[in-house]
Amino acid sequence: MTSAQWRARTALPAAAAALALSGAILGAAPAQAADVAPAPAKQNAGKVQAPSKADLLDRVKGSVADVNDGEADTAPAREREAGETTGSGAKESYIIGGTAAPITEAPWMVQLHYYDDKGTDDAADDEGYFCGGSLVAPNKVLTAAHCVYGLDWAANGAVVAGTDRMPTDVDLHGGRVVGVDRQWISPTYDDATITGGDVAVLTLFEALPYKSLQLTQSGDTASYRDGTSATVYGWGRTSSTSDDGSQTLKKAVVPMRADSTCSSYYGGEFVAGQMACAGNPATGQDAGTVSPCNGDSGGPLVVGGRIAGVVSWGVQDCVEKGAYSVYAKTSTYVGQVNARIDDSDLDFDGRADLFARTSAGEAWEYYSRGTSLGGRVSLGDWSGYNLVRQADLDRDGFQDYLYRTTGGVLKRFHWNGEDGFVESTVGSGWGAMKNILVPGDMSGDALPDLLAQDNNGYLWLYPGRGNGTFGARVSVGSGWGVMTITGKGDYTGDGKADMLARDTSGRLWVYPGRGTATATFTNRVLAGTSGWNFTAYAATGDVSGDGKADLLARDSAGVMWLYQGRSSSTAPFVPRVKIGSGWNAFNLFG
Repeated sequence: MTSAQWRARTALPAAAAALALSGAILGAAPAQAADVAPAPAKQNAGKVQAPSKADLLDRVKGSVADVNDGEADTAPAREREAGETTGSGAKESYIIGGTAAPITEAPWMVQLHYYDDKGTDDAADDEGYFCGGSLVAPNKVLTAAHCVYGLDWAANGAVVAGTDRMPTDVDLHGGRVVGVDRQWISPTYDDATITGGDVAVLTLFEALPYKSLQLTQSGDTASYRDGTSATVYGWGRTSSTSDDGSQTLKKAVVPMRADSTCSSYYGGEFVAGQMACAGNPATGQDAGTVSPCNGDSGGPLVVGGRIAGVVSWGVQDCVEKGAYSVYAKTSTYVGQVNARIDDSDLDFDGRADLFARTSAGEAWEYYSRGTSLGGRVSLGDWSGYNLVRQADLDRDGFQDYLYRTTGGVLKRFHWNGEDGFVESTVGSGWGAMKNILVPGDMSGDALPDLLAQDNNGYLWLYPGRGNGTFGARVSVGSGWGVMTITGKGDYTGDGKADMLARDTSGRLWVYPGRGTATATFTNRVLAGTSGWNFTAYAATGDVSGDGKADLLARDSAGVMWLYQGRSSSTAPFVPRVKIGSGWNAFNLFG
């Protein structure tokens, strides 16, 4: 390779300096009749007021204006390091040689608009930015880390969905605009080199009514085989000779390439395992070249109906002879991303929280502060219930409470989409179950499922429908009566939900999920040889906020311990941390 500058297929950051920068909540409860559980209290700890539609449209308008004025930059050049023989400069991207893609073909595609006027009247310091993204849950967008790094998307961002056209002024052409509540970047990402996982997740203020797109699974190798057909989508540049992005959504079909193909061209800048290689070699001009380019950053590379890559970087102007396109390899980071999609978060700070009820019947929400529990809110009298679990069963961004009455009726509290909670009945006869878990997606359809251990020792999987109800159950097997089961999330780091089980000898086992409704688990792995005879377990997911599933356990002395996950089946937890004492006052956790 010669002296070409790599450019992150980032945004079209719309101001010259932009590029390298990188409601009242659970609302008032419904009337609380004697047979209705009190709803979660109004929470103010983490959720902030959503921006108005007018503010969001101003951000979109500013972003589009900067792009259309030709003020969009793509990424400041990274200086060549001593000894580098291939590649230099920041890495950048758009679809050249693409064809039109109607939104009906890609309903999960969204536009990410960023605009910050810096609070001044001088337009020269304005910062505009544009990237693509994929809706991976109704309120979650997967994009590139370099589209998010160093930027405050909650304060200055807007997401437009439901349209294949770029906005015209404030006309969204049938689309819908929503604000960003919070942002997450892969903790291993290095913006200086665009390595370590160029993936990010934006959590939106509201769930969107469009079809979402799943990530590929961690064990997927077929999607990355040389020659496999893939499709990339975006609104980026369509020519190497113009900075203009496309006004309509484009797609391009490209072949996957072996890691060695990109390694041969880019040298050490291509990191196998972290990155995926795709495309035919560019021709040196627009004619004959099919490649994503600037403005396509963050968009998906789709193989077999799943996201196999996120548009990341390539050569400057995208057509240099022999060049290939580089994507973040989602099979490597699906565990991290899924932890953000299903985050078991009651106070909207990105960490899983705890439900606990005293022996007198008073229930509390305890909020995680990472390796401790912070403030709590009373939920009132929950003495009529003998099991409580939390999970976002309808993927609306608000945790639901799933709880069982002493009469065996399974009920659910869920957000009504406007100003409070409503109650619905899942079904009766659930008193026959010794334990119930909501571990996450066990069946591989990106919807949260339910596991139930009956009093005869059988374990059942109830596939979730994504609306708080469940499909026909599937038998997982018998002989489970001697096990105490718990768990929520991915304990092995493969992006699939798992289950934990303690046997009568005090040993802890990890049952790795297979990601299918049948043959639910792979072979179990012994994770702890003794000492796991705790009096209570609480598994709500990622308590610490590091993207790995954790476990809370109470010992016989009333001490609560946090076992922080490390994403390993054979050694799933780091050394435990003491949360506090006095937890024998509680007889129900969820």
